[in-house]
Amino acid sequence: MSIMKLESKIGKIEYPDEQIYTFLTDFNNFKNLIPGDKITNWKSDENSCSFTINPIGETGIKMLEKEPFKLIKLTSLDDDRFHFTFWVQLKKMDEKDTRIKLTLQAEVNPMIEMMAKKPLQEFLDKLVDQLVKYTF
Repeated sequence: MSIMKLESKIGKIEYPDEQIYTFLTDFNNFKNLIPGDKITNWKSDENSCSFTINPIGETGIKMLEKEPFKLIKLTSLDDDRFHFTFWVQLKKMDEKDTRIKLTLQAEVNPMIEMMAKKPLQEFLDKLVDQLVKYTF
């Protein structure tokens, strides 16, 4: 197994950090942000969700740690198949200027990494694009 770490581009969201944080700490809100061409079979409640990532397979996420208005740390539900940690970092620049960056770190075998790296990087960047355009 090797560690694969991917970071999204930094996005500028024109909403207060508190509003974005509150939205992102409830998994029921995520479905509207997920690109349908990469994610299918979405199920969620406030603290966890499960889904299928094409071409990787089924996985899920649960809340691991929250630092109000700055950091949301998530981890995989199924540690045996695809263990990962996902960070959402928020930085308040002004009242209606919040910067966001997403980071994904996963333990994967080299074959999966070769197949998954590009689609996962595209997923992170598309997710930032969706958040930048989203009306909170």
